[in-house]
Amino acid sequence: MTSDFRDNLIPADSPRLTNARGLDPFEYAKPIIASDKAQSLIQTWQALYREPYKGVTANGQVEPNLFHLADEGLDIHPVVRAGNALLAAVSDGERAKLRYPVDAPEWRDWYNPEFPMNANGLRLDAVSPAVRDAAMNLMRASLSFDGYVKTQRCRLANLYLGELYDLRNIMNEWSYHFLLFGTPSATEPWGWNLYGHHIAINCFMLGGQMVVSPTFLGAEPTIIDRGPHGAFRLFENEETFGLELMRSLAPDLQRRATIFERMKDPAMPADRWHFADERQLGAAYRDNRVVPYEGVCAREFSSAQQEQLLSVVDSFIDYLPKGPREARMKQLETVLERTWFSWIGGHGEDDPFYYKVHSPLLMVEFDHHSGVWLTNAEPAKYHIHTVVRTPNGNDYGKDLLRQHYAQLHREGSAHMGAQHAHDHHHTHDHDGHSHSHAHGDHTHRHD
Repeated sequence: MTSDFRDNLIPADSPRLTNARGLDPFEYAKPIIASDKAQSLIQTWQALYREPYKGVTANGQVEPNLFHLADEGLDIHPVVRAGNALLAAVSDGERAKLRYPVDAPEWRDWYNPEFPMNANGLRLDAVSPAVRDAAMNLMRASLSFDGYVKTQRCRLANLYLGELYDLRNIMNEWSYHFLLFGTPSATEPWGWNLYGHHIAINCFMLGGQMVVSPTFLGAEPTIIDRGPHGAFRLFENEETFGLELMRSLAPDLQRRATIFERMKDPAMPADRWHFADERQLGAAYRDNRVVPYEGVCAREFSSAQQEQLLSVVDSFIDYLPKGPREARMKQLETVLERTWFSWIGGHGEDDPFYYKVHSPLLMVEFDHHSGVWLTNAEPAKYHIHTVVRTPNGNDYGKDLLRQHYAQLHREGSAHMGAQHAHDHHHTHDHDGHSHSHAHGDHTHRHD
């Protein structure tokens, strides 16, 4: 296996490239979507999308009482300003496409291939630079500096691939959907998502608290050299920290952590490898997947290995701002005794590999993939997919949203009860006139 992705470039005169040049993304998508393989994938994904949301679970049952409403130190005010600036930047027609209710099912309709699979939200390649800038400013205000840079570099990696093949009409830094859910608020729930080729970021916010998951970040190739426009490599920490942890384990733990020795192993059950996701279990539309704990439990790790495991996870969630990131890491420390580490493949210097860290509160996956826009038939280190999930019902912040609605209902019921007692006691005043009181009505739609 060559270590230079350039040895696996598609020939410039390939019909796959020449037939796509000059097409807009939706025209380009039509023959792909019409193919039997894509139809099978889309039908599978849409059937999963139509399922009521439950969440990723270890055994089919959601573990209750894992998530709690709290102020985790998110400075929401600059995020609200950026959200309002985006709403001010769009036209009335764009605003109608951009906005969804906070509990809209479209949260879950994200994908990661390069061809458009739906027309949700605003396509950033079809709006003005001012609207693009406003959307990026909202992302920048929501995420940490490192996190925003990582998402920006994933978009630039997509542009780089478009430049390599002269397909910038299909793959560029703006070929993504952007959706806004709810209304920007310092106290009420709202959020946004961005998705397209190799990127999906779902960001839910409620006051000083946020959930940024599911996330899907990837790149092919991962080594970007756009000359004076920038050179960088993606996912180095996720790759290096995971490999260092695996190599630090004693031989017995390495053996038990390794659930399959080969990246596409004959011993794998039929549902353990998928042509779109390869080894990953938590990618697009897998919101309700049952993912059993597997590998070796971190309770068997030394304290240094447990710290390394936390560093691995931290490298995946570096997009969180300081307060929420620290809160999440503290939460993860409380379930270290129930956190599992599993591995597929080798752990030599040139070996491609997959690993998963899985706890009741978070699941992260790292996978080296075979070529899609490169010709390597076997997984290589220059095509990487990473996934973050919040199991047990809190992807998209859904459990926090449920608790928020329940709290509103309790507060409303308590207010109604107190008012009823007041009205019953003062049904009529001395001149015999009755009194009426108006109460706000909250209606919510759930997917």
